[in-house]
Amino acid sequence: MWRPFLQPYHLIIVQDGDPTKKIHVPEGYDYELYNRNDINRILGPKASCISFKDSACRCFGYMVSKKKYIFTIDDDCFVAKDPAGKAVNALEQHIKNLLCPSTPLFFNTLYDPYREGADFVLRYPFSLREGLFHCAGSHGLWLNIPDYDAPTQLVKPKERNTRYVDAVMTIPKGTLFPMCGMNLAFDRDLIGPAMYFGLMGDGQPIGRYDDMWAGWCIKVICDHLGLGVKTGLPYIYHSKASNPFVNLKKEYKGIFWQEDIIPFFQNVKLSKEATTVQQCYIELSKMVKEKLSSLDPYFDKLADAMVTWIEAWDELNPPATA
Repeated sequence: MWRPFLQPYHLIIVQDGDPTKKIHVPEGYDYELYNRNDINRILGPKASCISFKDSACRCFGYMVSKKKYIFTIDDDCFVAKDPAGKAVNALEQHIKNLLCPSTPLFFNTLYDPYREGADFVLRYPFSLREGLFHCAGSHGLWLNIPDYDAPTQLVKPKERNTRYVDAVMTIPKGTLFPMCGMNLAFDRDLIGPAMYFGLMGDGQPIGRYDDMWAGWCIKVICDHLGLGVKTGLPYIYHSKASNPFVNLKKEYKGIFWQEDIIPFFQNVKLSKEATTVQQCYIELSKMVKEKLSSLDPYFDKLADAMVTWIEAWDELNPPATA
């Protein structure tokens, strides 16, 4: 199903299971395949910042990629169809979202004003109509199995999403959102170093908050640097519901911790001196250590991993010299 949409692009596959087992990749793809042994070899001691046995391992691919635009999906996601029955080219829509200006300072009630058949509504300030902000992230949605937390899964086990909302909107400045890494694209040059999915999974007290953590981090940094984030189209088809009891065990601490984590991010103020994504992220890591370590020693460890991530990123992606 994905071949006509993925084959023109370069693929990076991060294998998080047993590194002695070889993943079979169909013929005709331009790809790189990395397993845990590769991660340890390439990053050395800094490999500790890459999660194990958790979907957060995918951010290693973000680090080693040399492409400007990154599209990431889960392994249980398939090509969706629009209401007319046409296969959705998710990559094409994500690229459109990223190439089009965003409008985080003033919400347009017709959503994306740059789309054909739409425009800015009555009394929208003319000074903001050019879209003064670049778009750093494009957050897509899903059909069929909803992206629910474990408690909601348990009370709504048979619920399916059949609504296809034909819209894209810019998430307003100062507003957080629950980012899902299942169907996500971003401009690596603009926000890549902050797209760290955290320290989750094996050996950690929490899982399934990896994409949430990255979403909270990139949003406060995008707001600070004058970058936009969009949500809406494109859709993918989510085929498999994960086990809600397993999910509850992974999410349990996060369900309580997020009641403190979200207000923390809502009150983050980065300094004027922080003018790059890396500088913003290092400042944010210090705030995490200072403000969230009282919740659990895990946040000290997470803050240190954030710093290690930036160090590893900069080693693999040195700035271009004149």
